[in-house]
Amino acid sequence: MKIMENKARFYIMLFLVPSILGFIVFSLIPMISALYLSFTNWDVIGGAPDIIGFKNFIDIFKSVEFYRVMTNTMKFISLYIPGILVSSLLLALMFNRTMKSVAAFRVLLFIPVLTSWIAGSIIWKSILSGQYGMLNNLLAIVGIHGPAWLTDPKWAMISIVMVSIWKDLGFFSLIIFGGLRSIDRTLYEAAKIDGANAFQILRKITIPLVTPTLFFVLVTTIINSFQLFPQIMVMTAGGPMGATQVMVERIYTYGFRYFEMGYASALAIVLLIIIVTVTLIQMVLQKKWVFYE
Repeated sequence: MKIMENKARFYIMLFLVPSILGFIVFSLIPMISALYLSFTNWDVIGGAPDIIGFKNFIDIFKSVEFYRVMTNTMKFISLYIPGILVSSLLLALMFNRTMKSVAAFRVLLFIPVLTSWIAGSIIWKSILSGQYGMLNNLLAIVGIHGPAWLTDPKWAMISIVMVSIWKDLGFFSLIIFGGLRSIDRTLYEAAKIDGANAFQILRKITIPLVTPTLFFVLVTTIINSFQLFPQIMVMTAGGPMGATQVMVERIYTYGFRYFEMGYASALAIVLLIIIVTVTLIQMVLQKKWVFYE
């Protein structure tokens, strides 16, 4: 019996080796390297890194750019999170109904999720062109003069939010749909017998019991919001006038355009701390609004 247990343990470890090696090579070593480089002024092409202590971090928190970047990120989060949560929940509720066309619609809605960010961003960059874009041409038909979506500082981040919701809507609506399907049907039957109407069922049964799924979606979308990058680089490159500069875009710019790898690594560490802090706060606050059966 002991021989069988040891043999099973050996095979378990054998199958875990590729994953462990992948984690060490592609995650652990880069994280340790970034932490080390954040205390240096290494410029990639200038030889060995020189230790400068906390200077990079001090420069980050003293710079006006950092606070502009965080303001841009907060603007994105304040528009994107409510938009994706409400639209995903409404679509999931629609998916949960017995309709002939729902299955086909779910497939169509998931197509943007399968589309690469680069391809999708290029298409939307053309659609949102202020002069020749299809969206403004459609608005002109009904007498509306569309804005310069990607070149106006007031509209650039809103455009990024619109495209991000388009890309992620199918994914998160299906996750919430899965949460809705896991709710015990007998609860709805009992509520109907007691005379509850559709709104009361939604407010007293559906929403409370789907909060664990909504919590997962909330945590995931906030983390994704802080890691905003491909749509920014393709559609606006951080412009206009810095209106769409975000943390990952700044990390890329300083690391691979300005070759200030030490400063870029410090930005990455700051971003990691922000994400971990926000996630821990959400884990604590979930006790106040997330209900488990």
